[in-house]
Amino acid sequence: MCKQQTHEHENTQAVINRLSRAIGHLESVKKMVADGRDCSEVLIQIAAVKSAVNNIGKIVLQDHINSCVVNAAETGDKKVLEDLNNAIEKCMK
Repeated sequence: MCKQQTHEHENTQAVINRLSRAIGHLESVKKMVADGRDCSEVLIQIAAVKSAVNNIGKIVLQDHINSCVVNAAETGDKKVLEDLNNAIEKCMK
């Protein structure tokens, strides 16, 4: 998942599986809206999708730290740390 190289992280398949589930869940929410379901129900499901996406982000971040950042620290690659800081800043908005 790092820009510098193409490689598989420990949790790649788990991330893909969770993304597929989140996409399916979001499609269900879309159908709820199209069907005119109660707004409160829709909002609760949107919150569930947001939580699922946030949890996926945590897994990606952990994988990135355990793989790319550790490797960057060992090789002195400060660009990886700069990129990580920028990504975290965007995720926290």
